[in-house]
Amino acid sequence: MALTADLTLLDGGRKLPLVEDFYTIQGEGYHSGKPAYFIRLGGCDVGCSWCDAKYTWNPKLYPPTEVETVVARAASCAAQAIVITGGEPLIYPLGELTARLRERGLEIFLETSGSHPFSGVFDWVCLSPKRKQPPLDEAFGRADELKVIVESEEDFAWAELNASRVGKRCMLYLQPEWSVAERMMPAIVEYAKAHPRWNISIQTHKYMHIP
Repeated sequence: MALTADLTLLDGGRKLPLVEDFYTIQGEGYHSGKPAYFIRLGGCDVGCSWCDAKYTWNPKLYPPTEVETVVARAASCAAQAIVITGGEPLIYPLGELTARLRERGLEIFLETSGSHPFSGVFDWVCLSPKRKQPPLDEAFGRADELKVIVESEEDFAWAELNASRVGKRCMLYLQPEWSVAERMMPAIVEYAKAHPRWNISIQTHKYMHIP
């Protein structure tokens, strides 16, 4: 499976493998409930079995799109918040995209596993670490929000390991993996009550039936 686009086709980040861009409501984490314009890029080399966006993994399905085209659509939207997600967006040089968005006065949020070096400038970084390909050291210092997906009670130790590496002001979230949410929620609730620095994130967009 192809995991990354041919970087020679991206013109230094002036083009990116766009899967989709759309206006919606952020459904997870600290900014849950906030109207935002999503920019979803294709390509991921982490490969979580429970990923709900597996269609993004192969970037060759998504020809490089001019950044200016995407920025124009984002800037014409009522929302002033932009979420860059994937796939794994940090596979690609994001400096050009974030610079053009900032020129339009837009707030930029990043969703990442932290498994690739950072590029671009962001107002908020949500780090969602994955066991298969853990975050690079620099990701922990960049995180404003740590969102750990919980499939089983073993993941609480993984959550604490990552929490020990982020900054003191980083918001901490436990989020049940959707297919086991009903089964795992009681344990997550009890864990958060016993360790109140943790908050609980729920995929509210799935209840709202929106992307």
